[in-house]
Parts: sequence; C-alpha cells; structure tokens
Amino acid sequence: MSQRKPGLTLSIVLGLALYAAGVGASALVFLRVGIVLRVAGLILLAIAAGRKRSLTGWIFLGMLAGIELGLDAPQTAISIRVLSDIFLRLIKVIVAPLIFGTLVTGIAGHGHARSLGRLGLKSLLYFEVLTTIALLIGLAAINISKAGVGLDLTQTSAHVNPQLAASNSELPPEPALSWQQFLLRIFPENIAKAVADNQILQVAVFAILFGLALGRLSEGRRAPMLRLAESLTETMFAFTNLVMYFAPIGVGAALAYTVAHSGLGVMLNLGELLLTLYAALIAFALFGMLPAALLARIPIGGFLRAVAEPATIAFATSTSEAALPRAIECMEAFGVPRKIVAFVIPTGYSFNLAGSALYLALASLFVAQAAGIHMSFAQQFVMLGTLMLTSKGVAGVPRAVLVVLLATASIFKLPEEPIFVLLGIDALMDMGRTTVNVVGNCLASAVVARWEGEFRSETPSHEAIAAVTD
Repeated sequence: MSQRKPGLTLSIVLGLALYAAGVGASALVFLRVGIVLRVAGLILLAIAAGRKRSLTGWIFLGMLAGIELGLDAPQTAISIRVLSDIFLRLIKVIVAPLIFGTLVTGIAGHGHARSLGRLGLKSLLYFEVLTTIALLIGLAAINISKAGVGLDLTQTSAHVNPQLAASNSELPPEPALSWQQFLLRIFPENIAKAVADNQILQVAVFAILFGLALGRLSEGRRAPMLRLAESLTETMFAFTNLVMYFAPIGVGAALAYTVAHSGLGVMLNLGELLLTLYAALIAFALFGMLPAALLARIPIGGFLRAVAEPATIAFATSTSEAALPRAIECMEAFGVPRKIVAFVIPTGYSFNLAGSALYLALASLFVAQAAGIHMSFAQQFVMLGTLMLTSKGVAGVPRAVLVVLLATASIFKLPEEPIFVLLGIDALMDMGRTTVNVVGNCLASAVVARWEGEFRSETPSHEAIAAVTD
C-alpha cells in the first residue's frame, strides 16, 4: 500500500499537469500540441481513477473528457447526447418511489414523537425555521450573483434543431394557471396516474397524508407497512448508487453537447455558482445557525470543538450518515442528554437538511437562469415551499439531491440540460452542503436540550466520553 499511494498520486499530478500544459499550449495557438497533451493527461487520470476506484474521480474525468470532445469533435459530441438522455431517464424513474419512501418513513417512522410531546414539537419547529432561512438565503444568493445568466441553453437547442424550434414557436403559449387551478393540481385523484405523469408534488402530498394516516395506527398494524416503506427507501438509495455508476458517461456526454454549442463559457458559470454556494453557506452559518446558538446560550467555542470531527468526516465523505455515530457521541460528551440527542439528530436527517435545502434553492434558480426563464418572486416562493416538501430525507447517499432537483425541474417546467452541467462540480458542492447538514443537526440537539432545560444537566456516559477522548 505504501508503494501504491505515491504511484497513484504521481499519476494524478502528472495527468493534471499535462492537461494544464495542453490548455496553455492551445492558448498559445499550438492547437495540435495542446490536444495531444490534454489527451495524454486524460489517459493518466483514467489510469489513476481506475486504480483508486473513486466515483467522484470518474465523474471528474468524465467532465474533462466531455469538455475535450465538445471542443475537438463537436459533431460527435452532438451525436452522443443520447447517453445523457439515458442517464436522465434512469434518474427520473427513481424520483417518485424515493420521495414516497422517504416522506412516509420520516413521518410515520417517528410516530413516537407524539409520546415525546414538547421535544418532538420543538424539534420540528426548529427544523422548519432553520430550513426556511436556508432556502431564503439560497434564493437571495443566486438572485444577487446571477451565476446562470449567460448560459442560455434554449438558444443552443434552437441552433441544433432550428426546425423543432420553429415548430415550437408556432404553438400557442400555455395559458397561465390561476391559483385555484394550481392548488387543485397539488392534490392527486389517482396516485398511479400521478406517478406515471411524473406529478411529483402530487406524490409528495399523497406520501405526507399516507404517513400521517400510518402514524395513527397501532404499533402492530403500522410496523409491516413502515418496514415496507423503509425497505423501499433503502432499495431506491441502492438503485441511485447503481445508476450513479453511469454518471461519468452521462455527465461527459451532457458537457460535450453543451460545450460544442456554448463554448467554454459554461465553466465560468459553474465556477461562479460554486463561489455563490459557499458564500451562501457561510452566510447561513452567520445569520442562521449563529443567532440560534446565541439565543439558546450555547458556548460557541465548545460547540465548534465538539463538532470538528463529525464535520470533518462529513466534508471528506460527502455523506451525512457517515458522520452520524460520531456526531451523537460528540454531542453527548458536549452535554446533550442521550435521550435528546438520540431523537433530534436522527430525526434531523429527514427534516433538517439545511445545507441541501440551500443548495436546492440556489441550483433550481440557476437552472431557470441558464435556460433564460424569468421566475417572479411569487414563483420563487412557491418553489421554496415545494422544496421544503421534496427535500426531506435526501441525506442517505451522495448526490441524492440530484433526484430532488430533477423533481423540482419537472414541477416548474424547467429544462433538464443545465442539471447535467451541475454534476461536473457536484462533488465540490456536496462537501460543503453535507458539512452544514451535520453541523446543523448537532446544533439542533444542543438548542432543543437548552429549551428543555436539560443542557449539561446530567453527566455524559463513560462510552461517549471515552469515544471523544480516545
């Protein structure tokens, strides 16, 4: 292992260096030399990705290969767009069952919250307030930066197929929905039809009502259906992981198609979006989580030391669940009673994904901007409310928010092409939003414990102290 790691690192460094040299050579008008250097760099990176067996590495490689293909062989890039469409179909088929399973499990699975009384109510109230603040900050950030403006993919589609664009322009515009019609369309009349028509909001409403009804049953009658919902959720997460193996090809094909018609300007938009996201996450930490901690009189320095390790795990793995055991131990050692931390943090994994919610608000509006679609503030607030429903329970696997993002796009008739462009930097964005999810849930346990008057009211267990001090 000690010999393999230096070789792997060398392959990555040489690959990136050759690719950067190729970009520099092309900038100096040595086009053929630049192409040769970039291809050689991609081959070295492919060897490194194969040895490391990292999906994130393969997605990054697919992004670079797609950019290269879009620049060097635009006609071929257009012809392989079908690969990105296949990936899109595989993801879209996950949406309805995953949202149904996560919402039913999140609502009915915490039926014991009724017996916990104030604790359950205070936890849910805190979750929704912080999630709403995160959504508002995400919308404000993307409205200020306008990172998607200039990446108008509707124009590229017209360039590719002018006849189709012309025929679409001849169609009469759809009449605007009245608020009564919009409200009526939220509620399903046939759940099978809602799934078949990809009416995700109807599926979400059905799942909420189903979960509430299931929670009213006795434990014996509720358990079989709840196990089915939990099994469905886990299966769809596994399905998502399986489909994500095709992500490098889908991302590469989508970026190749986009670059062939939009040029490298798309990468500037993505860089601006990445900076916007991290600025928004910092703003949420300062104007959302910090005031909550101060109002609850949580020691800031001690809390930061307590969450340092679970936050690091979340940032490195981009998976909230990987940090769950350590987060519970650290918060118990910090002074949150076990009965509170054991309820609040796992519940927060369904209802308090502030980082993911912020990203979804930001990314959804980025998609609209990239397509040249203007959304009024009223439409943005309706989208905000929709995201509060559809974003529940996406902490299971990395890049699960892609499913919710596609669901939101289908609800608001947004194009899907910009979503594939986002996948190119999704791994970098996922690290930040996952860290905020974990830190936010840790803070929630401390705040709720303070509200209950039980913060540092009992001595932490020996196991929790030993886990933190070892």
